Amino acid sequence: MSEVEKNQGGTADSAAETPANASKTAITSSVVAWFIRLFKGMLVGVGAILPGLSGGVLAVVFGIYEPLVRFLANIRYKFMANLRFFLPVGIGGLLGVFIFSAVVDYAFTHFAAQFIWLFIGFITGTFPSLYKTSGKEGRNPGHWVLLIVISVGTFFLMHWMETINNVTVQPNFWVWLASGALTGLGLVVPGLSPSNFLIYVGLYQPMAAGIKDLNFGVIIPLVLGLAICVLSLAKLFSWLFKKYYAGMYHFIIGIVIGSTAAIIPSGVTGWTIAVCAALFAVGAAISYALAKADEAHPHESIFD
Repeated sequence: MSEVEKNQGGTADSAAETPANASKTAITSSVVAWFIRLFKGMLVGVGAILPGLSGGVLAVVFGIYEPLVRFLANIRYKFMANLRFFLPVGIGGLLGVFIFSAVVDYAFTHFAAQFIWLFIGFITGTFPSLYKTSGKEGRNPGHWVLLIVISVGTFFLMHWMETINNVTVQPNFWVWLASGALTGLGLVVPGLSPSNFLIYVGLYQPMAAGIKDLNFGVIIPLVLGLAICVLSLAKLFSWLFKKYYAGMYHFIIGIVIGSTAAIIPSGVTGWTIAVCAALFAVGAAISYALAKADEAHPHESIFD
């Protein structure tokens, strides 16, 4: 057999094996991407109930925010494809809120500084990916000015909010409905931490206890308020992304930077510094690896 025939035979064999290998690779990629979105959803859910953090910020840094807003703004467009894509995100979000509510409450009460540094690491590790995404349609000096102004403004706004005196509100259906709407606002407006507001008015502990104990008198109005708020504002934010893509992303990155800087714990001493540094590094490494894995397992565009 000539060398040419051998090469042709080898090429034919490779071509015959290619569809099977491609199918296996596609399935593996799909499964990996599914679990990546599940884990991201869990972190967003935890961020939604953790004081000082924002579920919206974590949705942005994990690349969920923009596609979710676009889906909710055009919910009938490619509904099943969107539903399949966001199903693991939703499941993860529920796990983050319901299953980890008690864990988060305990960890934040007893190990607040360490827990916050872990989440700061999660946020920091995604900055390279977030920066790349924000420049997809170009950037100019005005965008940098916007980013800096919003970063500084968000930082000082969050510190000012800490000086507000606590006001106690008596829980009822309408109060929980408003609390749900506020939580939804924290998802739609990255950087807004609804948990901080709920702490100020004395509702955070009753809400966390209600979720942990599966008190549907708390859960149902919370979910209703959240859904009403998110669906009402999704179209506006989807339009803003279409019209001012780079401006919106630099605005949001400014909020992410300012709000992250504002929650850096103070008064950390001794061995706690080393623990916080280690947790920061772990969080950054995990989120950076997630971002890289997400790029290595791209999903079909569900908006084209």
